[in-house]
Amino acid sequence: MEMYDAMRAAFGHRQWWPGDGALEICVGAILTQNTNWSNVEKAIANLKAADAMSVTHLHKLPHESLAELIRPAGYYNIKAKRLKNFIAKVYAEYGDDIEAFLDRSVETLRVELLGVNGIGPETADSIILYAAGKPTFVVDAYTGRILLRHGLISPEDTYESIKELCESSLPTDVELWNDFHAQFVAVGARHCKPRPRCDGCPLERFDHDISAALDG
Repeated sequence: MEMYDAMRAAFGHRQWWPGDGALEICVGAILTQNTNWSNVEKAIANLKAADAMSVTHLHKLPHESLAELIRPAGYYNIKAKRLKNFIAKVYAEYGDDIEAFLDRSVETLRVELLGVNGIGPETADSIILYAAGKPTFVVDAYTGRILLRHGLISPEDTYESIKELCESSLPTDVELWNDFHAQFVAVGARHCKPRPRCDGCPLERFDHDISAALDG
């Protein structure tokens, strides 16, 4: 919490995740894999302009048309397939009601999401935390790098072990976990890069080793 307080004092509340409703957040979580957010915003703007931002419209949209709309997000054929897989799951069970799909326990929802081809732990947890508003901690590359350099994890730690560390070390609070992840993103993007820029980092006063690196 001392690390969080230092980041929050430096950056303020991050107001993350951007998105107009649960479905848009889910779509953004899938499209943001291996690209930056500005590209995702362009893809989402295309979907909105095509009046395709609903479960039914996305389900009925041909793969080729969807891929073209999300082209700005990169890997558009792969991401179109992943998005189609997710939408098919929602549509088959809940029709156009994304809220009903998300209105399950964290455990149930996470198992279902991880069962969708193309959705991994980070994307699943992003959907659960930001779209469903349920407590699960999102771990990304920034999180791993920051925690490793500050001696809180080892290079061998897995996604699940890092997630468990964060969840067991913090109060269970959706708003806190939401902003905590966003603060890590801010530090990672500005300071804790592969080649670190420690000057001015709000976490600089905490013991750290810039030579530490995650396996792979």
